[in-house]
Amino acid sequence: MPGSHLPACCSRSSFWFIAFLFWGIILWLLSDGPTPTPPGPRLPGLDKLLHFGYFFGGAGLLSAALYLHNRTRAPLSWHRLVLTVVIVLATVGALDEWHQSWVPGRSGNDLGDWLADVAGALTGGLIFKRFHCLLDRTLPDSSSPKDLP
Repeated sequence: MPGSHLPACCSRSSFWFIAFLFWGIILWLLSDGPTPTPPGPRLPGLDKLLHFGYFFGGAGLLSAALYLHNRTRAPLSWHRLVLTVVIVLATVGALDEWHQSWVPGRSGNDLGDWLADVAGALTGGLIFKRFHCLLDRTLPDSSSPKDLP
């Protein structure tokens, strides 16, 4: 949106890397418990949709972190950025499936879940790359002397 600004913290790669770290911790905690069973009728494929959505969000966080981290260095091409996001999240998804195989009451190593993770990562990486320009629009830092009246 023209003229819209984000808080200055959103222009720091560390903010997005920390958000991605929390995303990973939440994934671990969710995978360490019993399989969630929502009330109501069982919807086929809902677990794949949840995997897709969670990794779609993770792709957004990681792609923002990588974009900002490399913006001032040797910038990654979009292809490399998306490829890096997909490889990292595919690895995380495989480790998550392996982790679930050790949790009592959980079934792990589900190829369908992993493919949903990878599809979410790829889709997220491709879609969120279109929003990276928003990360360049930040509010002025209020501690900066040039911004003081």
